[in-house]
Amino acid sequence: MPRQSLSGSTVAGMTMVTVGSMTANIAAYLLALPALRWLGPAGYGEFASLLAAQLVLAVPALALQTVVAREVVHGKPTAALRALGYRCAAIVGVVAVVLVPIMSWALDTSLGATAAALVAAPLLVLLGTEQGLLQGAGRFAELSVVLAGAGIAKVAPAVAVLAVGGGPGPTLLAGAAGTGAMALLARLMAGRRASDADGEGGATTIGVATVLRASQVQLALIALTSMDLVIARAVLDSHDAGLYAAGAVATKAAFWLPQAIGVVLYPKMANPEQSAAAVRSALGVLVGLGAILVVGAAVAAPLAPILFGDDYSPVQGILWMFAWNGAALAVLQGALLSAIAGERTYLAIVAWVGLAVEAALFFTVADTVRQFITVAACVATVTAATASLLAVRSARSADVAAS
Repeated sequence: MPRQSLSGSTVAGMTMVTVGSMTANIAAYLLALPALRWLGPAGYGEFASLLAAQLVLAVPALALQTVVAREVVHGKPTAALRALGYRCAAIVGVVAVVLVPIMSWALDTSLGATAAALVAAPLLVLLGTEQGLLQGAGRFAELSVVLAGAGIAKVAPAVAVLAVGGGPGPTLLAGAAGTGAMALLARLMAGRRASDADGEGGATTIGVATVLRASQVQLALIALTSMDLVIARAVLDSHDAGLYAAGAVATKAAFWLPQAIGVVLYPKMANPEQSAAAVRSALGVLVGLGAILVVGAAVAAPLAPILFGDDYSPVQGILWMFAWNGAALAVLQGALLSAIAGERTYLAIVAWVGLAVEAALFFTVADTVRQFITVAACVATVTAATASLLAVRSARSADVAAS
C-alpha cells in the first residue's frame, strides 16, 4: 500500500509539473514564432544567440534550485537557503555587468541588447531559489503555477514589444521585467516551511561553494544545449545561423518537454535509500519519451514552413535530427541531476569532455547547417549514454552503502 501511494503521488506530481512546464514551453514558442517572422533570419539569429548567452549566465539559477531542493530534503532551514540565494544573485549581477561588453564583442551585438539579455540572470537566480524550496518540499502544485507563471510573465511583455516593432534589445528587456515580477510572486507563494517555525532559520549557513560545485555540472549541460547556437553564429553566415536557430526550436522542445520527470524524481534521487530506483526510472522514461518526440518531429516536419515561414524550409528535412539532439540532452540532464542530488558532481567530467569534442568538431569539420546538427546530435548521444551508465552505477553504490 505505501508503494502504491508513493507511486500515485509521483504520477500526480509529474502531471502537475508537466502542465506548468508545458505552459512555459508553449509560451516560449509563442515568443519564438513571432520573433522568427518579424525579426527575420539575421535578426532572429542575434536574438537567439543573446538568449543562449542569457541562459549560460543563468546557470547558477538552475544549480541553486537543485542545491536548495536537495538541502530542503536534508532538513536545512528556509532562511539559510534564501540567504544563499541572495548572495548568489548579487554575485551573478556583478558578473553580468562585467560580461556585457565582452559578450557584445563576441556575439557582434549592440551593448544595449546584450545588457538587456544579461540583466535577467540575477532575477532568474532569485526565482530559482523559490522554485527549489517548492521542489524540495514536494509542493508540486505550487511549483507548477510558478513554472507556468514564469513562462507567461517573460513572454507576454516580450511579444507585446515585438508587436509594436521592437528589436531584440527592447524585447529581451521586457522579458526580464516579467521575470522579476514573477520572482517576487514566487517568494510570496513559497512563504515559510512549517519546520522553520522553531526559529532556527538563521542557525545554518550554506556556502556559495556548494552552488559552485553544482553550477559546473549545470554549466556543462547548458553549454552543450546552447553553445552550438553561439558557435553557429561565429562560423556560419547570418542566414544559415538563423536557419540553425530555427531548427534548434525543435531541440529545445525535445529537451525541455520531459523536464517534469527530473523535477519530480529529484527529491528521491537526493535520498540515498531511493536514489538507485529513482535514477533508473528517470532515465528509462526519458529515453522512451525522447524516441516518441523524434518520431513526432519527423512526422510534423512538413508544418515547419507554415509555422516559421518559407525562409526556413531548408530545415524541414532535418528537423528530426534537432529533436534527436534535444532528446539525448534530456537524458544527459537526468544523469547529471542525479549527480547533483547525490553530491557526485565529479560525473560532470563526462559532459565537459563532450563539450570539448563538440566545439573542436564544429570549428574543424562543420560548415553547413546539416553538418552542425549531425555533430551536435552524435556528441550528445555518446555523452548521454556514458553519463547515464556512470550515474546508475554510482546511485547503486550509494544505495548499497545506505542499506
